[in-house]
Amino acid sequence: MVANAQRRLAALVALAVTIAAGLVAVSLPESAVTDVVGDALYVVAAYAGLVVVMPRVSSFVVGAIAAVWSVGVEFFQLTGLPVQWAAEFRPLGLVFGGVFDTRDLAVYVVAASVTTGIDIAGRRVLLRARCSPRSIDS
Repeated sequence: MVANAQRRLAALVALAVTIAAGLVAVSLPESAVTDVVGDALYVVAAYAGLVVVMPRVSSFVVGAIAAVWSVGVEFFQLTGLPVQWAAEFRPLGLVFGGVFDTRDLAVYVVAASVTTGIDIAGRRVLLRARCSPRSIDS
């Protein structure tokens, strides 16, 4: 129970930091670097948001959902609807993007894999800290 609460709190903090970083990234001049950074942050935000609402789900499942969501949104851009929606309400452009780019697909998969690995490592550290015998000074 405590581990889930800690994971949820860590994800909430990560989500807030990621959103802030993403807003900074979209305010910078557009380039390949800012595009890749924005794509990676999008996946991290999706991952963290999923952990906030379902902290008991395994890291691998969360990573897969975040990757599938991101790839799905990228293909949805082929419909042209995200561009239309963003023209009407700018924040929708931050959620659904704009123009399809095959490079984004690779960034999503790599970012989801790295984020999953970081989450797994963090959970192991917390588990070891909870399970290790603590020395008591007399």
